[in-house]
Formats: sequence, structure tokens, C-alpha cells
Amino acid sequence: MNKSKQGGVLTHEKEIFEHEKTIARLKAQNQESGIWSESEIASLEEKIEQLKKTVYSNLSPWERVEICRHVDRPRTVDYIQHLCTDFTEIHGDRLHRDDCAIITGFACIGERRFMVVGQEKGCDTKSRLYRNFGMPYPEGYRKAMRAMRLAAKFSLPVLTLLDTPGAYPGLEAEERGQGSAIANNLWEMARLPTPIISILIGEGCSGGALGIGVSDRLAMLEHSYYSVISPEGCASILWRDNTQASEAASALKMHVEDLLKWGIVDQMIKEPPGGAHHDPKDVYKKVQSFILSTAKQLSSLSVQELLHLRYQKYRKLGAFTIA
Repeated sequence: MNKSKQGGVLTHEKEIFEHEKTIARLKAQNQESGIWSESEIASLEEKIEQLKKTVYSNLSPWERVEICRHVDRPRTVDYIQHLCTDFTEIHGDRLHRDDCAIITGFACIGERRFMVVGQEKGCDTKSRLYRNFGMPYPEGYRKAMRAMRLAAKFSLPVLTLLDTPGAYPGLEAEERGQGSAIANNLWEMARLPTPIISILIGEGCSGGALGIGVSDRLAMLEHSYYSVISPEGCASILWRDNTQASEAASALKMHVEDLLKWGIVDQMIKEPPGGAHHDPKDVYKKVQSFILSTAKQLSSLSVQELLHLRYQKYRKLGAFTIA
């Protein structure tokens, strides 16, 4: 398995990055000496665009995982900042403490009010430690459910943003009821009498993602992934060697194309070539459009219709044959 990043440049992007540096250097020289004609520079830029199309149209599953984990990929705090107005954060589960791996709060998106619940990894060493690398404790899931109950009380739709490598697996999390907290959320969200919209913006691993992921509509960004386990975790179990993660990423069928085919995901949100971090504004615009159009559709349903369709959505998941 190759190292994923070199200073923010992914392995499969190194050639593109080197060509772009060369053209930038030539342009700088041209301002002084005028050696290169505009047509020659334009020809080089056209070749880079062709290279980008070739590289980005032939990404392997593991390369897409690398994109999903890119340090500059928009996170929950970025979506809240760029999509939400009047965001009022809700803290704590009223049982133990505030879990900073999950952010909850009231917000306006467009002209519609929402309850936003999102998983946050952090962007540097300090914030990642503060956010526990996006791995919630039981109190995080209880805080999320407290917020969702408030949303139901005030008839507000819930928006959940999924981005976690999994729920925190430490001893203290188990002592405080990690499994029961996630299970309770699954039960409560399945019958929550208000619309729930979920978007997978990054990693969606195991029960850590499911704990806030039961919804009426689930969309995925193009290079996010949704899986019962991370590729490294799968490789360490199947091959006892986590360097086989790239092979595991292919075997898990965890990207949106397969999940759409199986009815697990309802919609794909396209990303700019190379990933969301290359043009975040375009991604914010598409995500907002999906949220508002979906909320409008779901708001036309009665509570009884909403819950019935939610039940049918999950009842249909999975396929089996009887020998």
C-alpha cells in the first residue's frame, strides 16, 4: 500500500502536481524573458487537463479512500459554516458530558429550519485530539438523540452529516454503554416522527456511522465510503496484514455506485474532478440543493406516511436466496 499523501498531494496526483509546478515556473520566467509563446503555454495546460481526465476517471477504490481522507476535504464544521445561518449549538447529553466528536444544533439552511447533527474529525493535531478523531463516545450518540427529540418536538427536519472511522472502541466507552447507546439511536430514529436526511460527507464506518445514519433519504458524496469496517480493519482480519487495505477496499464494495445498485443509498452527489477539496464551493452548492429539495419532498408527507416509508426502506435492504 502506498503512502496516501505527500504534503497534501495524493500519490495518484503527483504527476499532475509536478506538471502544474513546471507550468507555473515557465509562466514566471516568461514574464521576465518572454521565451515561451502563449500558444506553447496553452498547449501544455491542455495536456495537463487531459492528464487530469485520465487520472481522475480511472481511480481505484483505494485512491478514492485516500481522497475521502484528504486533509483539506470539507468537514462538518465547514458545511455548517457555509450552509447554515443562525446556528445555535446544543451541548451535552445530560448524563455524563459533552462529546465534541459530534456537533448538534439548530440552524437555518436557505429559508428552512433544521436540526443539524454531524460527526467532526478535526483538521490538525490539536483539533483532532479535541474531536477524538471523529470517533464518538456513548454520550455523543445520546447528545445526538437528545437533539433529535427536540427536533421532533418542534416539528423540524433533522439533517445528519456522517464522517467517522467508527465509534470509539476504548474501555471507557464500553463501560458507559457504547453498544446500547448506538442501538437505542437505531430504535429511536426508526420511529422519530419528523423527516431525517443523511449525507455521507466522508468516512462512514460501522455502527459509528449508523448511530446517526437511520434516515428517510441517504445521499453520498461521490468519493465518500460506507462500510461495516474500514479497509485497514478488514485487511487485518482477513489477511492479518493491514498493508492489504487497498485489496480490502476493492472487495468491500463500499462506494456509492455499488450502494446505489443495492438500494442502500438514495442519491450520489457528484464531486469536482479529484475530490471535494478541489472546489468546496461547488460541493456546498450541490449539497444545499439536495437538502432543500429533499426536505420539501418529505414535508409533504404525513407522519404516518413518513414512518411507513421509512420502515419499508429498511425492510427492503439485503438480498438472500433459499437453497
